[in-house]
Amino acid sequence: MASLAKGGLAGLAGAVVSAGAQMLLMVVLARGLDAASAGVVFTTTSLCLMVAGILRLDAGNGLIYFIARTRAEQYREISRFLRPALTPVVVLSLVASVLVYLGADPLAALISGPTEPPRPSGTFGAVALTGPSPETTATILRTLALALPVIVCADLLVAATRGLGTMRPTTLLTGMLHPAAQLLLVGTLVMTGAAAGRAWAIPAAWSAPALPVLLLAALWLRRPTRHASGTRGKHRRRSTPDLQAGTTGLHDVVTPLHGTDPPAKDRGTFHLGTAPPSQDDATRARGAAAEFWRYTGPRAFGGAVQAVFQRLDVVLVALLAGPAEAAVYTAATRFKVVGQLVNQGLAQAAQPRLILAMADGDLPVARRLYQTATIWLVVLTWPIWLGYALLAPWLLRAFGDGYDGGAMVAAVLGVTMMVATACGMVDVVLTAAGHTASSMANMLTAIMVTIALDIVLVPSHGALGAALGWSAGVLAKNLLPLFQISRAYGLRPFGPHTMPSLRLWRGGPPPRPQNTTHARHLLLVHSTSTPPTSATTPVPREAETTS
Repeated sequence: MASLAKGGLAGLAGAVVSAGAQMLLMVVLARGLDAASAGVVFTTTSLCLMVAGILRLDAGNGLIYFIARTRAEQYREISRFLRPALTPVVVLSLVASVLVYLGADPLAALISGPTEPPRPSGTFGAVALTGPSPETTATILRTLALALPVIVCADLLVAATRGLGTMRPTTLLTGMLHPAAQLLLVGTLVMTGAAAGRAWAIPAAWSAPALPVLLLAALWLRRPTRHASGTRGKHRRRSTPDLQAGTTGLHDVVTPLHGTDPPAKDRGTFHLGTAPPSQDDATRARGAAAEFWRYTGPRAFGGAVQAVFQRLDVVLVALLAGPAEAAVYTAATRFKVVGQLVNQGLAQAAQPRLILAMADGDLPVARRLYQTATIWLVVLTWPIWLGYALLAPWLLRAFGDGYDGGAMVAAVLGVTMMVATACGMVDVVLTAAGHTASSMANMLTAIMVTIALDIVLVPSHGALGAALGWSAGVLAKNLLPLFQISRAYGLRPFGPHTMPSLRLWRGGPPPRPQNTTHARHLLLVHSTSTPPTSATTPVPREAETTS
């Protein structure tokens, strides 16, 4: 499928830059800080991203879902979902920021553990922090608390840009700009020793790139019609006169408008008028909000569980075995981020097409998409998992002394991700079919398995115990939905479309569709630019600890 490959390659381009920058950032922190201080940084940033994932309420995926199901002539109505998506997320983020800021001291005491003298682990000179004292950790937590609303809103607005039918902002902003800026800012502080004695400096540098990402995503959304009309309306039906005139835009929901449309030259831009919307507009906005949260509300809890599942292990290792062990665990799992981001790039290209196919009950198209994405995930990521598991004892030396003990962790996680990859995007398929309750139940089961095993194994086995607990959770999270979609829809990760999908590698054309419904979907898949999505595939919980 040409467009699926195109979208996957777009995501892959950003993934390569992001993975490289994250890897280098991890090495800089591990070699520039003593192990315990590095563990505090990894744990607090993991905690920040976990809380941010909870506060997003899965509103990004909700926006993607409705936009992917809306035809071009209904594009004006799409903008009405943005305001109800943003409002509760912003309010909750501000409340959470205040709570974390005020509660930083007791939380820091739990994370820091016993105070140890700093032990440099690398070659960059001075240790940037003064040891993982509770005071230092509390300062880091307060700094991240101040940045939390910006981090949450930036992610949501970038998701909205994918809803306009383009992957470009996601690739450029979150795939390239954000991690590259983090590496530049944090790396400069650590390597020059400028952060010595300033516990707030590293977390501030780590979170600062979220602000330009937020602003640039908002600017991209300022004229959504320009970006969306070419990708959404061109291969469906001709746009309505209103759409061609540019009447759609974020101005419909972000700010109050006068009761009539703005002049044609101003349409598609923000308007900051103070007059209230017309009664009809208000009624439609309330209806859109109710419809949005009827779908997204149940998923919000599932998204929160997903965020916890992705990052809880780093926090648990710090709580149960100390921050130094958390640093070893994070380093041992860092190399997997390359394969995980490949997974994410392909999922971003396939998810909206799966939503369309499942919404129309077109199982042949859904089966083709699922099997195509799965075989490409296997082809692109299995070499990474195998190489990671086999070469970990040598690769981990890049992080400095004391990190090569994570080789067994790398082997466990590499084999686990090979199994998970072979299952394909099972959770994406399950949620695209509307089974959000089943997806949430699977996630809860996975996280309960993980927590139970971590509590039992981490105190005695440290990082290896956390790896075994995470492995069991990932297997549960993938095998349960695989059984469910196989039983309900007969969808399996491998089948008749598996080998023909690899013809794209050799430059061969995609198989011709056998029916008109199939043709309609393949036209969309082959012709449109990459549509919106946000990956909901299993993500290693440490994968973006420093992203």
